[in-house]
Amino acid sequence: MTTQSKYTSHTADENGFVHWSDSENKIWQRLVTQQKTLLKGRACEEYIRGLALLNLPSDRVPQLHEINAVLASTTGWQVVQVPALINFDSFFKLLANKQFPVATFIRNNEDFEYLQEPDVFHEIFGHCPLLTDPAFAHFTHTYGKLGYAASPKERQYLARLYWFTVEFGLVKTAGGLRIYGGGILSSSKETQFALENNDAIRRDMNLLDAIRTPYRIDIIQPIYYVINSMASLFDLANSNIMQLVEEGQRLGLTPATFEPKSNLAG
Repeated sequence: MTTQSKYTSHTADENGFVHWSDSENKIWQRLVTQQKTLLKGRACEEYIRGLALLNLPSDRVPQLHEINAVLASTTGWQVVQVPALINFDSFFKLLANKQFPVATFIRNNEDFEYLQEPDVFHEIFGHCPLLTDPAFAHFTHTYGKLGYAASPKERQYLARLYWFTVEFGLVKTAGGLRIYGGGILSSSKETQFALENNDAIRRDMNLLDAIRTPYRIDIIQPIYYVINSMASLFDLANSNIMQLVEEGQRLGLTPATFEPKSNLAG
């Protein structure tokens, strides 16, 4: 994780409130309205339940204490304000303490459809509803504890597991494939592509395969990993993940399904 960003997070006042501008609140309103429509029949039920519990305002960016009141009463998680981007050490330490980082900036109109870095909409709308779910919350907490104790090289492999679960995961349900990854849930283009585009590659979850699969942050994902149920995240969390990380390091990455960014013209 880099600490370079073109955005700057707002600083909360002495009472913990972030003062959002009218234009920023309008962007939040447009994003929420768009995604709520798109996610009908596409997001998993656990996410829909969490969204209802959070009862996010549609006309303004929510304050973090509003989110924390709900998370505290469900899974004991909290959200904490961070700068635009944080390093791996800070990120894993927060998750290990059941604290989810939220950067207090929101994308501008230029980045409305796609943003490479996590803004307040991505973190709160994309991730926080599922932090009310015990299985998702336990998996994320376990991941944080493992990552905080890991070496820098091990963290690179762990990052791929996070990418293909918490960020871009799909789940099987009785009604068909549904989305639980926050990177998809907060993106209009990815929401439709992940489930409905024939070019998308959807693989049953295999932890070793996932941690060996390369990804790029600046494109629609070509590959998604599918878990059998949200409850199966308990099983994933209780797997010997670090042994698989060691095996992944020994075997190395699998061939990429996309052009490396450095090879692209322009």
